[in-house]
Amino acid sequence: MADREQRTPFYGIVLILAALGASMAVTYYGPVWFRVTVYTLTVLLVLIGGVMTFRDYSH
Repeated sequence: MADREQRTPFYGIVLILAALGASMAVTYYGPVWFRVTVYTLTVLLVLIGGVMTFRDYSH
């Protein structure tokens, strides 16, 4: 079983890919207010995923 330090970067990458996939899905369809909401959430999820992926575990 992998410990938590090995799973965290994987979860970060999954968050980034899910956010980018969601933003691609609403690029051409849906009302503008929904696109803006998804794009805003995409920025937040990419930032959180980046921190999770590139977190330094050396102490």
